[in-house]
This record gives sequence, C-alpha cells and structure tokens, in this order.
Amino acid sequence: MRKVQVDGYAEFAGAQAGHLYRSACLLTGGDVHLAEDLVQEALGRMYVSWGRVSRSDNPAAYAQTVLTRTFLAHRRLRSSSERATDVFPDLPDPAGDGGDTPLRLTLVEALHRLPPKDRAVVVLRYWEDRSVAETAEVMRTSSAAVRTRSVRALARLRTVLGGSLSEHVAP
Repeated sequence: MRKVQVDGYAEFAGAQAGHLYRSACLLTGGDVHLAEDLVQEALGRMYVSWGRVSRSDNPAAYAQTVLTRTFLAHRRLRSSSERATDVFPDLPDPAGDGGDTPLRLTLVEALHRLPPKDRAVVVLRYWEDRSVAETAEVMRTSSAAVRTRSVRALARLRTVLGGSLSEHVAP
C-alpha cells in the first residue's frame, strides 16, 4: 500500500475508532474487552481492503457493516459464550454528579440479555439510526425479517427492562 493510502487509512481509523468502539460495546452488551477485539478485527479487515474501500461513497458505513458482521460471526464461535463475569463493576462517574450512569448500565445490561441478532437489530436501527434496508443488507437478511426482528427485539427489551428502568427514572 502506498504511503498516501496508509496515511489516509490511519486518519480514517483514528476518526472512526471511538464511534466503532461505542457501537461494539452496545453489540457485546458491555463487554469492553470483546468490544476492543471486535473493533481491532474490523479495522484490520478495513486495512486489507482500504484501497477499494477508500473510493466508496461512505467508508464509515462500510466500517460499521464490517463491525456488525464481525460481531455476528464471533457469536457463532463455540468459545464466544464464555464470560468471566456477568456483573458490572462499579464505575466512577466522570462528571461526579451521578448523571445517568445507572440508567446506561441498566440499558447495556438489558441489551446483553437479548439474543445476538436481536441486539444487532436494535443497535443498527435505533442506535445507529439505519434504515430497514441498510440493516437488512448489513445482517444479510430480508427487510421483512428486520422489521419482524425489530418488533420482537423491542418487545423483549421492554420486558427485560420492566421494573428496572423505573428505578432509574425520576417520577
């Protein structure tokens, strides 16, 4: 790869890494270590095909697609169900005011309880604000399947959140 392409890739990766990491954290249900691994894998795959990808209309959307497909492929591995713990550690509040950290942790934990494909649909459709067609393309499924899964995933998410959300929302 030419130096110009390497520099372009480095600039792109630096600009997109944070966004990809946040999406990966949501996809993994808060497993920051797996999220880091997924981002690294996705960026590695982007590097290999950067010459072609850099000429596309939206390399950032392509990176998100690669990240989501990497996550879904990882979930199919036998070892992907191993977790050291399912309890979130107490995290310091960077603002020091309590903020909405408990609410965020509750939402991430609820996302983790969803099946991987349902979680991917929720993240793509509602976090990434992707259309049904874009989500279907990323997940390699039909638009009808995405719509059906969206309804089912949101219903499951509401069930999982149930009373736990009311604990964190002021009346």
